[in-house]
Amino acid sequence: MTIDPTVIVTAISVAVLIAMSAFYSAAETSITSSSRARMFQLEKDGDRAAARVNRLIQNPDRLIGSLLLGNNFLNTLAGALTTALLVQLFGQAPTTIAIATALVTAIVLIFAEVMPKTFAFSYPETTARWVSLPVQWSVTLLSPIVTAVRWIVRATLQIFGVKLDRVTDEDATMEEIRGAIELGKHEGSVEKSDRDRVAGVLDLEELDVSDVMIHRKNMKTIDVELPSREIVMQVLQTQHSRLPLYEGDQENIVGILHAKDLLQAIADAQGDLDAIDLKAIIRQPWFVPDTTTLKEQLEEFLKRRSHVACVVDEYGALQGLVTLEDILEEIVGDIVDEHDIAIQGVRPQPDGSVNVDGAVPIRDLNRAMDWDLPDEEAVTIAGLVIHEAQAIPDPGQRFAFHGYRFQILRKHRNQILAIRITPEVASDKDEAGRK
Repeated sequence: MTIDPTVIVTAISVAVLIAMSAFYSAAETSITSSSRARMFQLEKDGDRAAARVNRLIQNPDRLIGSLLLGNNFLNTLAGALTTALLVQLFGQAPTTIAIATALVTAIVLIFAEVMPKTFAFSYPETTARWVSLPVQWSVTLLSPIVTAVRWIVRATLQIFGVKLDRVTDEDATMEEIRGAIELGKHEGSVEKSDRDRVAGVLDLEELDVSDVMIHRKNMKTIDVELPSREIVMQVLQTQHSRLPLYEGDQENIVGILHAKDLLQAIADAQGDLDAIDLKAIIRQPWFVPDTTTLKEQLEEFLKRRSHVACVVDEYGALQGLVTLEDILEEIVGDIVDEHDIAIQGVRPQPDGSVNVDGAVPIRDLNRAMDWDLPDEEAVTIAGLVIHEAQAIPDPGQRFAFHGYRFQILRKHRNQILAIRITPEVASDKDEAGRK
């Protein structure tokens, strides 16, 4: 039996078309699912293939349009040739056409879609770099046709009032990073300390200095009118290296005294503490609005080579003090040196509850206990309770919100001093155990 050469040519042509379709399927999946951060880093390292991938990704409409155009054209042509081949072999009958359709669908689905896309999804960066050059040629070749198709699509959709203008979301990249962090948390592939540090960097633009400042009630200040000897003694009794000086009213900050400047002045006075002229060595205070973001304040600290600033409200009234260390602690956690007095204010209890000082910041508690209490409406735990209760509660009162139970332990006048917080899951387990 002699085989018609056209049958062999047609069969080979179908196989080639299926292979080319598989290439386009793998290219689409690999390029769209590859890590942009990884590709950017490879390009910085001199990888030309990664650079091509990045250029292709910069115009996703033209890229996807070219890949879809090439893929659909090849699949359609392969189906037509397969049908013609089977008709030539078995005659033009309805069953022949049905068999041809089923056969083409199975071949395209398995070998031109599922298999190449599965491989590309398993090795996206490697596959994307392999296919980048042919894809670049295809995009250049098919670009005029894709442009015409896009124009027709846009014109048609505009008839129905659909707008396709791309809106640039400035927060998209940040949200993508946050999503990756949360995914790592869910999968357990990211350590809590690493997660907290990355999240701290991302939050710098969302937090104001008022969220991390030392409140004026807790500020250590010194009266500038005191004798120099007494001022030196007070400086020695504190763990801080930079201290605000006030004149008359404690909120009237007139300067910042640096311990190093004081030490130099003592050396210049040959140890005579009474001979020190403190007003000659104090530095001008720097006042910043309480609405300044931590990112802006960090940049200003670095630019001015300063470590401390006084925080004021819109009326110019002193609200507190913010330091470079306060901002850095939002990233790396508490920084405790040999002179610091470590008062955490967070005391876990054997029953799963936690006794917390009212002045503890919500963000610090969340970081310490890996909780998710909201900090949008209040800075401290006491502030959160007051906000939710819409009143200043008394000792013994209990509340439940945000998945936690709160019990007021101590209060002084209008200030909540201590609170017991119990996650509702732990509380439910404790009640079940007692039953």
